[in-house]
Amino acid sequence: MKTWNRLASAVLLVAATATVPFSPTLPAAAAATDVRVDVDVRAGLATVGDTAIGVNHAVWDSQLGTPAVTGLLRDAGVQMVRYPGGSYADIYHWETHTAPGGYVAPDTDFDTFMAGARATGAEPMIIANYGTGTAQEAADWVHYANVTKGYAAKYWTIGNENYGNGHYGSAWEADDHADKSPREYAANVVAYSQAMKAVDPSIKVGAVLTMPGNWPDGIIGTGDTGTWNSEVLSRAAAAIDFVDVHWYPGGAGAAETLTKPAQITDAVRLLHDQIQRYANGRDIRISMTETNVDIGRNTQPGALFLADVYSGLLAEGVFTVHWWNVHNGLGTVSEVAGETDYGDYGLLSSGNCTADGTVCQPPLNTPFAPYHALDLTGEFARPGDRFVDAGSDNNLVSAHAVRRTDGTVAVLLINKDPDDAHQVSLNYHGFTAATGPVDVATFTNGADGITRSTSAGAGEQTLDAYTMKLISLRPAAAPAGGPKAPAKPTVTATDRTATITWPATASGMKYEVYRQNNGAAELWGETTGTSLTVRNLEPGRRYTVNVLARDSAGRLSPPSVPVTFSTGTPAGAPCTVTFRDTNDWGNGYVGQIDITNDTDAPVNGWTLTFSWPTTWQTLGSGWNATWTADGRTVRVTSDGTLAAGGSTTVGFVGDYSGPNVPPTVFTLNGNTCTSA
Repeated sequence: MKTWNRLASAVLLVAATATVPFSPTLPAAAAATDVRVDVDVRAGLATVGDTAIGVNHAVWDSQLGTPAVTGLLRDAGVQMVRYPGGSYADIYHWETHTAPGGYVAPDTDFDTFMAGARATGAEPMIIANYGTGTAQEAADWVHYANVTKGYAAKYWTIGNENYGNGHYGSAWEADDHADKSPREYAANVVAYSQAMKAVDPSIKVGAVLTMPGNWPDGIIGTGDTGTWNSEVLSRAAAAIDFVDVHWYPGGAGAAETLTKPAQITDAVRLLHDQIQRYANGRDIRISMTETNVDIGRNTQPGALFLADVYSGLLAEGVFTVHWWNVHNGLGTVSEVAGETDYGDYGLLSSGNCTADGTVCQPPLNTPFAPYHALDLTGEFARPGDRFVDAGSDNNLVSAHAVRRTDGTVAVLLINKDPDDAHQVSLNYHGFTAATGPVDVATFTNGADGITRSTSAGAGEQTLDAYTMKLISLRPAAAPAGGPKAPAKPTVTATDRTATITWPATASGMKYEVYRQNNGAAELWGETTGTSLTVRNLEPGRRYTVNVLARDSAGRLSPPSVPVTFSTGTPAGAPCTVTFRDTNDWGNGYVGQIDITNDTDAPVNGWTLTFSWPTTWQTLGSGWNATWTADGRTVRVTSDGTLAAGGSTTVGFVGDYSGPNVPPTVFTLNGNTCTSA
């Protein structure tokens, strides 16, 4: 993160958490339901690890490691803390505890940080200095941490936002290397990794990538042969264990910002695809070590965004998600949703005032709204919990769900509507809740903490405007053993069929294959074998499936690890289409489409049709044909003739405000073409 504020270092500490009494009250009668939420425990997603809930710490934060702060972070369930702090990492020298050109607060050295991490009960995530440091300096840090001090610090990243070193124009990240290309960064990642692992082979080393849809994704710099991600991965994938990304999606206002979590699935999927292209079968994981908002940073929009983003990323298998920052300082003061917003990236108040003293933050370490959202998210997604598919039919209400090892299902509901309450109908698949009251934890706009109550049942919940609720549902019957989950399946797909295969779990099993479907999984088939072929699929469609085993007593296993696959386009089609992104600038690009007539007869007049895969992709302009767009559908029409075996090329400008997922299915005069 490139924004920072020097913190006041001599401010009185105050008690920061409100004590909220348990209130076993029943909700008043509500209006008819207007939102449907489905939760399906047969559709499993990722399992929550022991580093899931993270935050950033910085050497310029005078409260780093203090008992007040470590207590608050521990209470919120923080499992990982990152040091020495964003862009400071590329000017910070650990041995001298200096950051030339920046401010370092007293009592924020590495040992103090580690003491704070241990008091919090959190793993450290340490950023080695790439910008002004060396591989030897990083190796010496590993030696001091893990050999001299025995800290067993496992996770180390090489630099921070190093694509911001000026190579693509913008320069906020320090970089003393004469060559600022991703190629040079990759070469140094290899050197750093080798030097650091020579000291401690057990550590995990991460390289900096950019989040799909986040600048400079898609841009090819001067002298490069590919984007930052492709250049780094093609050269350094064998030397790393994880990739580290940041995400500041922006938005013109709070309403737009709160739509951005809907981009997570596509962005993470694109990033996984990029990694797998170069990983050669290695398990390279993803960390998200910075995220925040531009509007409502320390009021309810920031809180709602935090809960939605942490849950969405963890469900997709990101192993840790970190908020920027624990403290950051006063920014531009405004009013958001009836509350004073101090423009502060911090979870906790820095207790400082504007230069003229007219506006002051609450006392030091007072939790802001995102802290309470972090607390609720940590309560929701606990280590060992398994995310399961949940879906809402209203874009203003998000739903996430986990199944705990004791069979309890927890559902997190987020109302992003600033004006209106919504009555939610909850529908469960593969799960029956026990009768009687259910536990509810609620965080509302302007509240000083989480309130707790009970609700009459599992079927309906009222969500006030700008409110999040966590409901916990005990199963009607305690889990009584049963088969273990099948291993992750593999898939072989054509344009219309998919064969799903998995290892047998035990003899006498029947297996069920479910396709995830927005919280209401679709049973694709049952078999006593270890493969299932599904037909009549749509070309170019992405599907996610789980396999479950059922024993002779009728007991159903947990779902397998999900597998996502895409069907292709038909071979031997009457046409072939090649789609290329020929020039990208981060929120738009020039696209080229080559169309070939693969028949032995001319095509006199033609219409090519395709659809944008996402709602945030649009057509700007086009040439060499007539271009029209209707929603996500694009039509390219020409009166010209495509000779037998002949080709033509058309071009366009496309705009996007999220991960730029390429279209894959094209039809020519109604015939689906082969995509090359």
